[in-house]
Amino acid sequence: MKNTATWSWQGWLTTWRNEKSLRQWGVVNLISIILACLIDLDGGERALLIALGLLILVAELFNTAIEENVDYVSTERDPRAGRAKDAASAAVAVTAIAGGLAWVVILIG
Repeated sequence: MKNTATWSWQGWLTTWRNEKSLRQWGVVNLISIILACLIDLDGGERALLIALGLLILVAELFNTAIEENVDYVSTERDPRAGRAKDAASAAVAVTAIAGGLAWVVILIG
């Protein structure tokens, strides 16, 4: 168990250092969490907004893992590699849209 936590933390730190997009989403999440705590929301709404924000970070971590593996396997251009990277990027976008829509729906009420 100790190694699992160490490797997870190492993965987070390495990705944080090397991926600008993770840092950007991290800032967006910090702002979102602060707003979710300052605005008058019920517990379920607050939990949903925070959870969706964290899922964006998860999607970005998966995106980075896929991109790193594709680049490791081959430096040649291959349409399958491009599709894998694009799909991972799309996963981040769809997750971000879900988070944004949740904010809109909750604020509009």
